[in-house]
Formats: sequence, C-alpha cells, structure tokens
Amino acid sequence: MRHSLAGRRSPATLAACDLTAIVVFVTIGLLHHRHGLSVAGYARDTLPLAGGWFAAGALFNAFDDGGLGALAATWACGIPAGVLVRALVLGRPIDGSEAAFLGVCLATIGLLVLVLRGGAGLLARGAGLRA
Repeated sequence: MRHSLAGRRSPATLAACDLTAIVVFVTIGLLHHRHGLSVAGYARDTLPLAGGWFAAGALFNAFDDGGLGALAATWACGIPAGVLVRALVLGRPIDGSEAAFLGVCLATIGLLVLVLRGGAGLLARGAGLRA
C-alpha cells in the first residue's frame, strides 16, 4: 500500500507543485541575500536544483503516484545532486558553506513541496466531493 498526501493529483500537478516550491525557495534566497531578482540569478539557482529534483523524480516515479516513499527518495537524492551540480558549475569548494546550503535546501524545499502537494491534494479531494 502506498501512502500519499490527501487526494489524487495528476503528474503535471505534482510536477508544478514541486517546481513552484523550488522557484519560491530561489526567490527567497535571492531576496534574502540581496542579489536582486534576475534571469541570471534564477538560472544559476533554479536550473541545477530543478534538474536534480526532476531527474531523481523520474528515477523514483515521484510524479506517477505521489507516493511518500518516491517523494522521500526524490528529496534525499535530487536536492543533494542539484546542490552539487550548482557548486561545481559555480566553481565553489565543497565545504561547510555548501553543506549549510544543502541543509537549508533540504529543509525549505522539502517543507514547501509538502505544503504545496498537500494543498493540491486537498483541493483535488474537495473537487471530487463536489462532483
């Protein structure tokens, strides 16, 4: 038996929730660190994180059924992969600063994904009750 957040959502809805979570995280980071919102800033941070997330999500079928096991595996593998790629592309040493960034990514993106997927599930469930 697989466990999912409330309600049945389409793969496109799950992917949209996840991408939104990553973009919200990046936006918060750009504003917090006073980098300003720019296409370059979004590309620098969103592309590797989303790439790692969606590669892992495809590997673990996180968008087919919304199961929590697939989601957890995507989170545990996709975010670290994205952070590693980002560090390598930016020429940053793999050190304590990147480890701290990884921790912030795991916590924040994980929470945002759960909230957004949960909200989408509740909306889907509510729509099913009215139909």
